[in-house]
Formats: sequence, C-alpha cells, structure tokens
Amino acid sequence: MVRSSHIFNECVIISFLMLITCGMNYGTETDIFCLKSIKNALQDPYNYLASWDFNNKTEGFICKFTGVECWHPDENRVLNLKLSNMGLKGQFPRAIQNCSSLTGLDLSINKLSRTIPGDISTLLAFVTSLDLSSNDFAGEIPQSLANCTYLNSLKLDQNQLTGHIPAQLALLPRLKSFSAADNLLTGPVPNFRPGIVTAEGYANNPGLCGSPLDTCQASSKSNTAVIAGAAVGGVTVAALGVGIGLFFYVRRLPLKKKEEDPEGNKWARSLKGTKAIKVSMFEKSVSKMKLSDLMKATSNFSNSNIIGSGRTGTVYKAVLDDGTSLMVKRLQESQHSEKEFLSEMATLGTVKHRNLVPLLGFCQAKKERLLVYKNMPNGILHDLLHPAEGGSTMEWSLRLKIAIGAAKGLAWLHHSCNPRILHRNISSKCILLDEDFEPKISDFGLARLMNPIDTHLSTFVNGEFGDIGYVAPEYARTLVATPKGDVYSFGTVLLELVTGERPNQVSKAPETFKGNLVEWITELSSNAKLHDAIDESLVGKGVNDELFQFLKVARNCVVATPKERPTMFEVYQLLRAIGSKYNFTTEDEILVPIDTGDAGNLEELIVAREEK
Repeated sequence: MVRSSHIFNECVIISFLMLITCGMNYGTETDIFCLKSIKNALQDPYNYLASWDFNNKTEGFICKFTGVECWHPDENRVLNLKLSNMGLKGQFPRAIQNCSSLTGLDLSINKLSRTIPGDISTLLAFVTSLDLSSNDFAGEIPQSLANCTYLNSLKLDQNQLTGHIPAQLALLPRLKSFSAADNLLTGPVPNFRPGIVTAEGYANNPGLCGSPLDTCQASSKSNTAVIAGAAVGGVTVAALGVGIGLFFYVRRLPLKKKEEDPEGNKWARSLKGTKAIKVSMFEKSVSKMKLSDLMKATSNFSNSNIIGSGRTGTVYKAVLDDGTSLMVKRLQESQHSEKEFLSEMATLGTVKHRNLVPLLGFCQAKKERLLVYKNMPNGILHDLLHPAEGGSTMEWSLRLKIAIGAAKGLAWLHHSCNPRILHRNISSKCILLDEDFEPKISDFGLARLMNPIDTHLSTFVNGEFGDIGYVAPEYARTLVATPKGDVYSFGTVLLELVTGERPNQVSKAPETFKGNLVEWITELSSNAKLHDAIDESLVGKGVNDELFQFLKVARNCVVATPKERPTMFEVYQLLRAIGSKYNFTTEDEILVPIDTGDAGNLEELIVAREEK
C-alpha cells in the first residue's frame, strides 16, 4: 500500500542502508582488486580479458570490461560476472570473494579444473545465479552450496563431478532451477520442489536414482548383510522367519515415521495447540473455519499438497469436507509486527477486482501467517507457457486474452484502487487462471509484508523487487519501487507470451548469447530482426499483424529509461485495441487515471505508441 508514513520509513531505511554500504567499503577498490586478482589467476589464451586495463582511473571504468556488469555504469561495483566461452584455464578464482556485491557468476564453457571450493558459500555470499557448466571440475559438489540462500539458478552439468548431490540443496528457499547432467554422480537425488529439476537435469549420470529417475534399489551389500544376519540366527525355518520379519519391521519403522512426520512440515506440527484459532474471513459466502479445518484440508500441510512456492511463501491445495477447493499460502517470515500484519490484511480484504485472485481470509498462529484464497483450477501462467515436457501449445487468442486481463488488473491496482498498490513482484508465476482461463493476479500487496530479514543491497535482485529476469534495471541504482518498475516486469511477461521463451533462458538465441530475454529482444530490435523473436507456433495463422503490434507494446514496456515506458493504463488500452475483434473485455468499470497526466485523445495515444 502507498502510505506517506510507510514511504518515509522506506526512504529512511534505504538511506541508512546506502550509508552502511559506503562505510563497509563495498565496491570501488575491493572490486578493482577482485578483477585484477581474477585476471592474474586465470590463463587467457585467446586474450578475451585484454580489455581489463587497470590503468584507467575514471569512475566506473571496470564496467566497460568484457563480461563485467555493474550495479551502475558510473560505479566500480560488480553486479554480474559473465566469462562464458572464453577458453579460460586454471582453478576456480578464489579472489572472487573481493567482489563483495556480486550476485551472478557465469564461468561456463571454459577449461577450469580441480575442485569447486568447499567454502564457496563464503566466497559468493550473495550469489543468485551460478553457472559452472561445461568445464573440467572434479571432486564432489560442496555441501556449502546449500548455504547460498539467495541462489535461484545452479548449473553444474558437463563436468567430472563425483559422489552424491548434497541433499541439503533441496532446502534452498529460492532455488528455481538446477542441473547436473553429464557428470559421474551417484546415489539418490535430492527431494527438490516440483519444477526445479527434470530428468534431463540428471542425464548421463548412470549412478543417480530417485524421482524423476528410476527408483533407488537396495544395494547388494545391504542384502548380503540381511541374509548373513538371518543365518547367524539359525538355519531353521522359524529362525529365518523371525529374521525376515525383523528385517521388514525395521524397514517399516522409518517409513512409518516419515508418514507421520513428512519432511518439511515440522512447522505445522508445532501448531498442535492452536487448532481452535479461527480463520478471519472476508467473504460471508464462505463457511466459518478454524485452523484445524485448514490443517485437515491440506493433510497437515503435507508436501504432497504443495502447488507452488515463491518469494512470498508456499501455496498448498486445500479441499474442505464439502468439496470446496481453496489455496492456502504460508507467508515467509518477515520483521513486520502482528499489528502491521492485521492492518495490511484489513486493507487487502477490501481489494476486489475481476482480475485479482480473491483473498478470502487469513489466520495467525504463533509465528505462522496463513492466507486463504479462492482456488484457480487452471494453474499458473508460467507452467502453461513453459511446460516441463516441451513447448507450449497455447493458442494466440488465449495468450492475448490473458495479457489483456492481467494488464487490466494491474492497471486497476496502479490507477483506480484506493489506496494505490505497487505489485513489485510481477512475473508469469503470479498470474493464475480460473476455470474459464480468466487471468487473476496474485501476491498483490504482499511485497510490503515481505521486507527481507537480511539487509544486503543485493536483495533487490530477488527480494523486494521481484525475481531475476523481471527486475527493472534502475532498481539497482535507486532501490525504490515505482509504477514504471511494475510496467517493466509486466513487459517481460508480455515477451514470454509472444516469444514462448523464458525470461532468463532464450532457447532460440545463439549458443554464445548469455543474456536474458529482454537483452535478446533489444539486440534483435537494434538489428531490425524483431520478427525473429515471435513464437514460431503462432506465425502464419492470419494474426501476424497482431503478433508484431503486441511485440512492439512489450518492447516499449522494457526500454531502459523508465520515463519512456507507458503507464499500465496505456498498456491496457493498447492491448485492448489489439484484441478488439475478440470481445475479451467486459465493461465492469472504466479505468481512467486521475493523476498520471495521460489525458488526451485515446486514438492519438495508441497511434503514438505504435509509431515508436
């Protein structure tokens, strides 16, 4: 919510953090020393690092180095280091720890060898994306990677890694993707959340087992031990029977214990004495509930009932006794007080719109905060666009319908809701679809409740301002959420819809391209090849003009300069004009911004945007 006191508090906090950061000497000399040390430690046979000239002393000079991305082009503070496909040789550069604000490291497709450092979590304290694939790293995968709690993406494929994949990696709260294919790994794979890794991510590791691979079999050694134990007890049929009986009894004990204590929901058992707490409901049409009803409806918040997870929390499917389906979100822990939480809930409970996921109620029990939503039977837009088994089969008319409806919901939050709401975390994972595939935006208003407990500035990458690939570039400099930041994030969603590509992984781009979806679109646009970005499954079906107009709207949303981006009101009207022949929209309200200075003839506005 936008409240003056809260804005003041956020400005004070941000200013304080920036002062602390300067005092801690992040960036500047330490980052220059970091890059110097890395250059000296690695062999560079093709002179890709020749541009790393440290004789230049102008502010931000390292930001022009090949493979270096800074938080701001005029500040010597490294954000990402992309040294892929350079033929570099040597060991993992330990000097990387001196790039103290680094969040992304890509050393893929090189000839680096030896082991991955066992203390890598200390060297890369705030890393969100780590790509060490296609090298010659050997030895085991360090368990300390599980301490890199900001990790979103981890790629270790095509190396010579041996041993087990640490089970602790499955506990990384923000991990979105993992791959370790083409190694020499053995043993059971970690119990990752659904969608993080597929069978392809484990391919060509003949010693790995467990879902989604083949079931792990008991080793011959343990079978031999059981037979020997039975023999020691005697060779009689009775003794053998007792031995076998004991064997299966012992094997059933951990299984039974696991059934009674599913991994990951210990927090739910801690609520045992609070089951009588009532769930505060906003909808009179929904029957009164207690916490015990939610626990029963989710099988005590069993992992098998998880239908999604993200920065704001984990979502469980809940089915009440009368057959009603709901979604229950367990919020991530935050520093907000109970009073602040209740105040936000009182406000969010009044926010109603056709294109927002209805918040039905909430519940507080000990430190746990649970939100109850209406169920969306057709799931998440991200899963429809990027199914695990292959490319999306979504028709253009459905994609356009979803884009228009989602734009309408976000425009209403920005311009017509009272108080106005910045989403701060727009992505294809927060757009849900009801039984008629009508899009509903989720997680609106939750950003204020998710102020991270950590206060390092790199949390903007996957903290208050959204997931990697969706974050507006200016946030690295300003650390202030704005409506135009939401527009940028929504523009990335529009690019996903029209290209079918993921925001951080462009399958159609050349192998040498290591940028994200927005960077790829920018490159195509500068080379007059924007048409090449459109999803091939949509081309040649009589809608090419619509596709290109849609792509141009998306492109305008993700331009680097915030002032040049349209408002969400404009985005909605532009998309609505593209889809006018489909009769998607309903006249349930008129979105007219009263404070954005967008007055004027709507037709002129649309023409002006299309000419860009």
